[in-house]
Amino acid sequence: MLNKDTTLCISLSARPSNIGTRFHNYLYDALDLDYVYKAFAPTDLAQAIAGVRGLGIRGCAVSMPYKEQVIALVDELDESARAIDSVNTIVNTDGRLVAYNTDYLAIVRLLRSHEVATGTVLVRGSGGMAKAVVAALRDTGFSEVTVVARNEQNGRALAGLYGFDWASEVGELRADLIVNVTPLGMAGSEADAQAFDDATIQAASTVFDVVALPSETPLIVAARAAGRAVITGAEVIAIQAEEQFVLYTGVRPSPELVAAASAFSRS
Repeated sequence: MLNKDTTLCISLSARPSNIGTRFHNYLYDALDLDYVYKAFAPTDLAQAIAGVRGLGIRGCAVSMPYKEQVIALVDELDESARAIDSVNTIVNTDGRLVAYNTDYLAIVRLLRSHEVATGTVLVRGSGGMAKAVVAALRDTGFSEVTVVARNEQNGRALAGLYGFDWASEVGELRADLIVNVTPLGMAGSEADAQAFDDATIQAASTVFDVVALPSETPLIVAARAAGRAVITGAEVIAIQAEEQFVLYTGVRPSPELVAAASAFSRS
């Protein structure tokens, strides 16, 4: 039952989905926490962040296109956000806003838990999430990484920031690990698009798609059919949301609860 003491957490996105809302509220209910989570599509980012501060909103998830714009509006960057100049989580403690990047934390954790060996990597995409992926690759020991992006300015800038290479197209490039960080395969207008062709998949050992909805994207389906190890966007979003939940509440849910919340969020 909502009451005057209920703690509010929110998300800010140009294209809100129900995934985060369902994930967090599922865990609040399961753990009997007096919290509620609501998604918003702000028309003015500065006013929205001022509202977070002024209304005592405890936590705020930040999605594209606001992950870099929001930096100027917070008081402090945690190392996870400072390392890549990108924010996806804000925690409000008595009016002081500290920003984190749990996308980065999730990528690092997944690369380690899946025991992805160092080798060559192709990363398709150059947006805010791509920055989290590329930084995580560098920080987990990968050195032969090519950022594939049609936007030369953004692609070269991202690759150069971490000492990696840039290419405009995948073409004949092949790698041990291939990572899709574009909307290709996402539910909607590009749902049928496969981010890497079959030959590139066949040449890889591990295929990683950060698209979370659906979790079984055309790329992941093709990779499974080819017998390749996969890392899915559903895993990414569950871990990054779990880390947000811990930052907001101070409570670490069990792996079983996280799995159940993740399944519910995508149902």
